[in-house]
Amino acid sequence: MKKVLVSLVAAGLLVSGAFASEATKAESNKAVAQAKAKVQKEQKEVKIVQEAVDAVALTHKVLAELDKGNKEKAIKELEDAIGKLEVVLSAPNAPALIPIDSAIEVVDFPGSLQDIKTALISAKALLAENKIQEARAILDTLRSEIVLKVVSLPLASYPAALKLAAKFLHEGRVDEAKNVLNQALATFVEVDVVTPIPLLQAIHLVEIAQSEAKKDKQKALDMLKAAKRALKKAEALGYTSDSDTTYKMLEDMIEKVEKEVKGKNRAEKLFEDLIKKLKEFKEKAVKTINK
Repeated sequence: MKKVLVSLVAAGLLVSGAFASEATKAESNKAVAQAKAKVQKEQKEVKIVQEAVDAVALTHKVLAELDKGNKEKAIKELEDAIGKLEVVLSAPNAPALIPIDSAIEVVDFPGSLQDIKTALISAKALLAENKIQEARAILDTLRSEIVLKVVSLPLASYPAALKLAAKFLHEGRVDEAKNVLNQALATFVEVDVVTPIPLLQAIHLVEIAQSEAKKDKQKALDMLKAAKRALKKAEALGYTSDSDTTYKMLEDMIEKVEKEVKGKNRAEKLFEDLIKKLKEFKEKAVKTINK
C-alpha cells in the first residue's frame, strides 16, 4: 500500500511538472509573438522610398541591356534612373540613407543550456584544428533573436555613380560603365536591430509571476524558475548589455523574489524593481549593427 501511495504521489508530481513546463513554454512563446508583432509595427514605420526602389530596378535593367549590346536603350534606362533619384535629392532635408527594403528575421536556438555548452566545445575544437567553416556552421546556429533588417541606398554616392556611368556610356566606354554600376549596387547599407529573445521571455515570465503571486504561488514560482533559465540561455549565447546590471545581479534578484513568494509573499516592490532592471538590461542589450 505504501509503495502504491508513493507511486501515486510521484505520478502526481510528474503531471504537475508537465503542466508547469507547458505553461511556461506557452508564456515564452507568447512573449516572442508579442515582440514579433512590435517589430512588425516598427517595420511598417520604415518609409520605403519608391523612387529609390525604382532607380535600383532600372540599374539592373541597364546592366541587362548592356549585356545584350543595347547601349542606346541602356542609356535611356539610366537617364530614367537618374531622374528618379533627382526627385529624392530635391526633397528638403533628404537623408543620407534612403530605405529600399526591410525584413524581419526570427531565429531561436531550440536546444537546452547543455546543448549550447556542447556546441561551443565542438566549435572551439574545430577552430583549434583551423576548421573555420565547420566551426562557423555550428556558431551560426547559436542565436536566439529577432532582427529587423533595413537596406538603404546611400544618397551621397549612388546618384553620382549613375551619372558617371552615363558619361562613360556616351563616350563608348561600356565596360567602365558596367563596372561603375556593379560597384554602385554593392554600396547598399544594411542596418540590423537585434533583440535577444531570452531577455524578452524573462521579462514576460516575471510579469506573469507578478500577476499570479497572490493567486497561484506555485505558478508564480514556476514562471520565476523559467525566467532564470531564459537569462542563463541569453548569457550562454553571449548576449551582452551596456547596463550596469549583470546576469548575476538579475539572478540574485529573482532568487530574492522566490524566497519572498515562498514566505510571507510580500514581493510587490521586489517584483517592480526586478522588472525595471530586466527592461533596462534588455533595452541596452538591443544592438544596432551596420553591415
